[in-house]
Amino acid sequence: MQVFKNAKPNILVIGDLMIDHYLWGSCERISPEAPVQVVDIAKETTVLGGAGNVINNLVTLGSKVSVCSVIGDDANGIELLEMLENIGVASQNITTQKSRKTSKKSRVIAVSQQVLRYDKESKEDISKESQESILKDLEKSISDFDMLILSDYGKGVLTDFLCQGIIKLAKSENVKVLVDPKGSDFSKYKGAHLLTPNKKEAILATGIDIESDETLTKALLELKNECDLDISLITLSEDGIATYDKALEKFPTVAKEVFDVTGAGDTVIASIAFALSIGKNLQESMAFANLAAGVVVGKIGSATVSIDEIEEYEASLHKSTSDAHIKSFEAIDSVVQTAKEHGKKIVFTNGCFDILHVGHVKYLQIAKSFGDILIVGLNSDASVSRLKGPTRPVNIAEDRAYLLAALEAVDFVVPFSEDTPYNLIKMLSPHVLVKGGDYEGKSVVGTEFANELKLVDFVDGKSTTKTIEKIQGSTC
Repeated sequence: MQVFKNAKPNILVIGDLMIDHYLWGSCERISPEAPVQVVDIAKETTVLGGAGNVINNLVTLGSKVSVCSVIGDDANGIELLEMLENIGVASQNITTQKSRKTSKKSRVIAVSQQVLRYDKESKEDISKESQESILKDLEKSISDFDMLILSDYGKGVLTDFLCQGIIKLAKSENVKVLVDPKGSDFSKYKGAHLLTPNKKEAILATGIDIESDETLTKALLELKNECDLDISLITLSEDGIATYDKALEKFPTVAKEVFDVTGAGDTVIASIAFALSIGKNLQESMAFANLAAGVVVGKIGSATVSIDEIEEYEASLHKSTSDAHIKSFEAIDSVVQTAKEHGKKIVFTNGCFDILHVGHVKYLQIAKSFGDILIVGLNSDASVSRLKGPTRPVNIAEDRAYLLAALEAVDFVVPFSEDTPYNLIKMLSPHVLVKGGDYEGKSVVGTEFANELKLVDFVDGKSTTKTIEKIQGSTC
């Protein structure tokens, strides 16, 4: 994931911007005026919606983002521009059109249940003048971008004329265009690099009932040929993503728990664009997008995802190599801070783990049960020699770390050179500090930095020392 963390592609999002407005409250009675609920509003929140959710996802991934759209000359338009400014997104390519209403969707939520939504917006096509203005501005800046995303929510910004003008212009500068389509006629997106319709949208657009790999392939080919795409793609919800370049490829989902699929499509196109724009191939980009989607469907509401969250999620699935689970002090600090912000419970333990045995594994499995993320501090070779004697360790630190990192119970391994992990525990401030049962009644280093201390009994007769003695005895 390091290459993703270091990347900062410049991506332009063009599409329908809107404000998602939430009124949160409680309901304890029915109105005497009509048979409707009376909601006592406690708070209001607003977030960017529509193409704005794609923008939010790109920002949290670390991309440099610009936006091109059309809004109304109204209070909602002013509010939307302020929201973009607050997240550092350039909005100089946003056109204001008189008499147009900026989209704002207001939802009334009572006890976590949406009871009403009301919209204020314009849905007719933007004016010819606005379309020509967008294309004229884009001609000057198109070469600055690594990728373009067309986010179509059917609110009139992405007209047939504008879509074809953008795609033609992008192709002339060798800039890929990714499209999140809307409606049943995808002809206006002809010539794009790829589209990201879901299964239902693909069925409507092609008229092919997708119920097998054969019909899936047929639909993908239909989209590829009719829309002149470089790559044909269909998202399949819990079944992942299917693509057709030279043959059908399916990329299974990696979601552990699904709480809410709202905005998952925005996350998918944002993460695909991010990965492709930094030089990742199709397979790597789909894998990255699936991981990103796996994170956001585990959240409530339209959500975003960061590289740190994707890395943590990949580690939790143990789909990454052991190397990805071995962290420096600096790297683990960033991971832990992000995890804490998302309510994750951090567990820490440490040791030499010289010759890995069943006692170690059972100890670590119990330690992991105390929280969400288990971090293991690992003594360096010099540290082990000082603690255990000049004949130890048997296995060098790199080998010990790699084996620990391969265990399902272990999320991250952090080597340290001191005799104790005092500084590491101080930096991490874990929720739970775990030590062996032999520390009963003894002072434990770093306890003051943890919320609680847990002691775990070792498995009788299982230790590195006994293992070494057995090996030596058998060679005599």
